[in-house]
Amino acid sequence: MPQPAARDIAPAKGKLGVLLVGLGAVSTTFIAGVENVRRGRALPIGSLTQMATIRLGQRPEKRAPKIKDFAPLAALEDLVFAAWDPIPDDAYTAAKKAGVLEPHHLEPVADFLKSITPMPAAFDQHYVKRLHGTNVKRGKTKRELADQLREDIRAFKQRAGCDRLVMVWCASTEVFITPGPAHQSLAAFEQAMEQNDQAIAPSMLYAWAALMEGVPFANGAPNLTVDVPALEKLAEERHLPIGGKDFKTGQTMMKTVLSPAFKARMLGVAGWYSTNILGNRDGEVLDDPESFKTKEESKLGVLEYILQPEMYPELYGNVFHKVRINYYPPRGDNKEGWDNIDIFGWLGYPMQIKVDFLCRDSILAAPLVLDLALLFDLAHRAGLSGIQEWLSFYFKSPQVATGGGLYPEHDLFIQHTKLKNTLRWMMGEDQITHLGIEYYEKV
Repeated sequence: MPQPAARDIAPAKGKLGVLLVGLGAVSTTFIAGVENVRRGRALPIGSLTQMATIRLGQRPEKRAPKIKDFAPLAALEDLVFAAWDPIPDDAYTAAKKAGVLEPHHLEPVADFLKSITPMPAAFDQHYVKRLHGTNVKRGKTKRELADQLREDIRAFKQRAGCDRLVMVWCASTEVFITPGPAHQSLAAFEQAMEQNDQAIAPSMLYAWAALMEGVPFANGAPNLTVDVPALEKLAEERHLPIGGKDFKTGQTMMKTVLSPAFKARMLGVAGWYSTNILGNRDGEVLDDPESFKTKEESKLGVLEYILQPEMYPELYGNVFHKVRINYYPPRGDNKEGWDNIDIFGWLGYPMQIKVDFLCRDSILAAPLVLDLALLFDLAHRAGLSGIQEWLSFYFKSPQVATGGGLYPEHDLFIQHTKLKNTLRWMMGEDQITHLGIEYYEKV
């Protein structure tokens, strides 16, 4: 068979500016981690782009380079950071307050972190009721605030000497919003910004500003943001990658591992009770019922899509699925995700599985931010535009193309295969199907 053609990918020359919305626990853990890795003080554990290999060709060929050596990704040395936050603390102060990293990871990079001060945020307490900020933009209309964000993007790019930019939303979860008339077309969206319509949340202003400035946008929270028709169309028109939403870190990551196992073995699920306790800024924000509703929708959809109850009503047609998030300040960023799973097997006999995941939320999220920044930049240079479903691996509620009956793929292992096969496709390598029949069937 002829070798498939590689995609034309622009080289990763010059600096890549990573624009972060939010300079809290996730962003500071990400920035400090990258700087520690760059100085040879730590390993980028949890990052596929830096640590994972990718098999090429047949198993006996033993070709398995690291992804970073296979695909033309930006080098860590070329990353430059900027952020917006309603709280004026620099990255060092914010990291100290977040309490995620210990002094041996913070103090050696303190000067570097202190050099990163947040730009005033486009912030409105209506959307995040438990946060109070003084470092905020002023403007008569949301359109004015969005235009100020565009100015920030241009100024940073020039100031830092960046060749390219990506933007990743790492800020708090906004209140629950359903898509409406303001989100259907770019004209309606921009008119709604002018009229200060409550349907236009701050996260949408960042997404619009990014796309207008030619910057790919990834949404790490469950907010309705770039997943509206107006912004999806804008991304397509401007040939920009977009995607989201909600970083897949602790409890939901475990759900996307365990539920495919139950389905693969045709084991039934009667109920799945999930509760979380956490005490960081995220926990405080999610203590507000309207913000929790946004997160709950993101977490609840996983099982339904993986288990497909309409196809297997006897096994999954009556699953009782409950999710709870409890704000508990003493725990800080060290979240505990506890799951009770009631399953049933042969002849309907019940069994139980208990999972107690004592995880570190920002430690799990930081490598996802790195991978998304590098892979969204790669997608842009490869001429991929619109929704990047191949990066569903990183999200709780993956965006997919609308229409045609397409639904999101939540199974972590299918997502993983899709990600690697897309990289193979980009680089002109054969897809790996794991068929392997050629080893056993005489030609």
